[in-house]
Amino acid sequence: MAEKQTVTVFGATGQQGGSVARALLEDPDSGFSVRAVTRDPDSDRARELERLGAEMVRADMDDEASLAPAFEGAYAAYLVTNFWEDMDAAHEQAQAAALAQAAGHAGVQHAIWSTLEDTRDCIPLDDDRMPTLQGSYKVPHFDGKAEADHYFMDAGVPTTFLRTTFYWENLFGVFAPQRAEDGAYELIFPMGEHRLSGIGVEDIGRTAAAIFKRGTDLIAATVSIAGEHLPVADMAAALAESLGRPVRYRPLTPDAYRDLGFPGADEVSNMFQFYADCETRFTGARDLDAVRALNPALQDFATWLAGHRDRFDWS
Repeated sequence: MAEKQTVTVFGATGQQGGSVARALLEDPDSGFSVRAVTRDPDSDRARELERLGAEMVRADMDDEASLAPAFEGAYAAYLVTNFWEDMDAAHEQAQAAALAQAAGHAGVQHAIWSTLEDTRDCIPLDDDRMPTLQGSYKVPHFDGKAEADHYFMDAGVPTTFLRTTFYWENLFGVFAPQRAEDGAYELIFPMGEHRLSGIGVEDIGRTAAAIFKRGTDLIAATVSIAGEHLPVADMAAALAESLGRPVRYRPLTPDAYRDLGFPGADEVSNMFQFYADCETRFTGARDLDAVRALNPALQDFATWLAGHRDRFDWS
């Protein structure tokens, strides 16, 4: 039996990196072993990955010296940063630059960089439909990642640029249905009647694993993914039908959503406004048939919901 090639997975104890690590570990025919990178190898999530067969490695994207051992001898790498830790695009870009340099020095033969569109291509900085944030961005966690794409090219890293979208798992947290005064539940989004592109996190992992298995075919390509493009009203109806509870959509204007005032409300409202105002461009980049060709198990919203209904908290 041929020796397995090592894939270094950053963010391995988070949602996205974790989905990639599990997809590779659960596929006996992948041909890859997983080196899972985390700042805390003693966490419960890290121990679970180790139980599944991952090699756990401690590294920190803010500590460049710690990155070299994480890449040493690795054939490939999955690279993802987490804007939401401090919501600072400049910090996220510095982490991306450190990853690119370390991957380049190590001679990684295939990296997948988890990135997003530059929203300013659709909504320029001088467009007053939405405020400019952090000095030069419309949606910093999109635009900052897009600006960081060139780090990987400049470092000579053979890279596939994977553009994701809204996680349906967000419906368990900050975007969960909210109980209204009449006892019904409401999905509150500033999307009007526009479609929201969403995906189950596990499908990000499956698609990334398929990209790695394709070898060099998708190096230098941009692969944009989603599971379904669905109006939020249809999402609410699907939730009501699947969960047996009254769930409706309550649309807000982007300004009203920004006025909710929770941490990151400006960022999040701008994101949803981008999804809505640039719907044709965003959904058009995510050809569901093409995504399904890579990942035949790709879930639509109803399928994802059927497998996750027990995770909703109605307390």
